[in-house]
Amino acid sequence: MTGVDRRSLLGAAIAGPALATSRAMAKPAAADPRARYSPRARRIVEQALVIDMLAPPRLDLSETGWTRPLSDKERADFRTSGITGMHNAIGIGGPDARVDALTFLAAQQGFAGRNADVFSLVGSVADLDRAKAERKIGMIMGLQNAEQFETTKDVPLFYGLGLRCAQLTYNSQNRIGSGCTDRVDGGVSDYGAEIVAEMNKAGMLVDVSHSGDRTTLDAIALSQGPIAITHANCRALSHHPRGKTDEAIVALARKGGVIGISGVRQFVKDRDPTTVADVADHIEHVVKLTAVEHVGIGSDADLNGYDDMAPDQYKALKAAYKSSYAFRDRIDIEGFDHPRKMYDLTEELIRRGWSDANIALVLGGNFRRLLAATWQ
Repeated sequence: MTGVDRRSLLGAAIAGPALATSRAMAKPAAADPRARYSPRARRIVEQALVIDMLAPPRLDLSETGWTRPLSDKERADFRTSGITGMHNAIGIGGPDARVDALTFLAAQQGFAGRNADVFSLVGSVADLDRAKAERKIGMIMGLQNAEQFETTKDVPLFYGLGLRCAQLTYNSQNRIGSGCTDRVDGGVSDYGAEIVAEMNKAGMLVDVSHSGDRTTLDAIALSQGPIAITHANCRALSHHPRGKTDEAIVALARKGGVIGISGVRQFVKDRDPTTVADVADHIEHVVKLTAVEHVGIGSDADLNGYDDMAPDQYKALKAAYKSSYAFRDRIDIEGFDHPRKMYDLTEELIRRGWSDANIALVLGGNFRRLLAATWQ
């Protein structure tokens, strides 16, 4: 998701007011919100390298969405989230995709730089390890499409500019392949095969989260190494077109890839109630199909989720997608809709008898391994 009103978002990212230099007077420290979790859950999250493989830092499409200074509350929420790495990516497309992609990279890396007390930019796995040691959040730059690659030469160019992950397609057909909401899926095109080869060569992670079924399987087969489904769910449980088939999940795992389970309500379950326990069901479904080494988290939201967006933005976001997306009244999931969502998920896995080591793999160890095997 996170693809509505992209031009307004991108324009605001570089055109807004300068960051304020004054800070509000410090308020008395509030009680640590992590205190309500068990000592074991806190230990697991705080020791693990936690990677959310689809998490824009802020879901705000207003004119100041990316230029507004971080508030003290936002800083506190990031620091107590337990998250080490956030894959920051939006959906782009159309005739201006290349310019929009370049603008997004410049704006977001600038946002990270202006808030260097909270974020650090990620170009290698060592940068994620450093972010963990420095108690910062490493920002992994990505894009939820590949229309910015007008020629194969654009792949190494964008890698040099900081892009470390790119989806081959968003929801609809492009020169590379088909999206998950297309009526017909023609698979990866000849040009798409060239782009996959160039991404492998550059060390850029191939992502097929929004790709159609055949395009997904083609990409897995064409790639010389493992690829990712950074944020999706299991169609066997949700019956949603944005979910991945068991066949695709097994093929991904056989190649060494990882799927990140999202927290978008209709992708997780086709009826209410939908809770963090249902997210855990998707994780366990992947493990039963493959092994614990092939599943992670890609929440597909910022720390607070979609339901806290401004009403006009929330309405516009829902209206931007085809009816097959099947939005319900709410987009977020109980227990997975706040800054400490990783702690709630950890508690749920503890309740199910998971070991500390396996929980740590799901929280980020598996994606760290994949990124280390991919990035040059």
